[in-house]
Amino acid sequence: MVIKQKQEFHYGYNAITEEFGKYSNMMMDFGILRLAKAQSETLFSETKEIAVLLLQGEVVLEWEGNKKEIKRTSFFDEKPFALHVCKGVEIKVTAKDETEVIVQKTTNERTFESKFYDQDDCKVNVFGGGLMNGTAERMVTDIFKYENAPYSNMVLGEVVSYPGKWSSFPAHSHPQPEIYFYKFNKPQGFGCSFIGEDAYKIENNDTSAIPGGLVHPQVTAPGYAMYVCWMIRHFDGNPWTQRIDDPKHEWLYNPEAKIWPAK
Repeated sequence: MVIKQKQEFHYGYNAITEEFGKYSNMMMDFGILRLAKAQSETLFSETKEIAVLLLQGEVVLEWEGNKKEIKRTSFFDEKPFALHVCKGVEIKVTAKDETEVIVQKTTNERTFESKFYDQDDCKVNVFGGGLMNGTAERMVTDIFKYENAPYSNMVLGEVVSYPGKWSSFPAHSHPQPEIYFYKFNKPQGFGCSFIGEDAYKIENNDTSAIPGGLVHPQVTAPGYAMYVCWMIRHFDGNPWTQRIDDPKHEWLYNPEAKIWPAK
């Protein structure tokens, strides 16, 4: 389903999903930390790993004696910064300007070394290039997943979809739950999220809560670029490592596929 964000985010932490509360089938805490200039917030859990991703603004991150000052003016044009820590590690976030930060948490008994992901650590891949007349070409950024963070119970990444184009297509699924958080380049921007057989209008600051096993493609309206932060929760003993394509649409992976007219 889609969780609509009708109001502007308030200053402080805005909870959207909760591992043991609302939308618990996502198995993760997810929310937006909005900070005014000079405002600080401390994040800590005795049982949960925490990832913070700078959406926009300028902040100072402090953890375990480390300090990083980072700035991001456009999530459409600039690669992300993120910090990932295990349970028991405190993160202090101090805003140097109006700022929004994505916060992702889930229970994890393992301990691991904290990892700060600089922009150079985040690889951008072009998906859908040369296929389907370019109608599903998008930029996908991996921050961390099982391949580079096997100690984590989470996956974190971003997608930028060009105006009028599709994402997560050809349609795919996986057993693990996934969250999509949306931003558009203009406040009136919108798109559509398909979850299984249901379709939902998506707008700025909305969230798709996607149960495991359902296909979940999406599209953005012409004229409006769409940003998506995607977050997956691994299952114990069954981490997410690959997508399961809907066999009905696998023919679209053929660069020679005849799209129009069909002959």
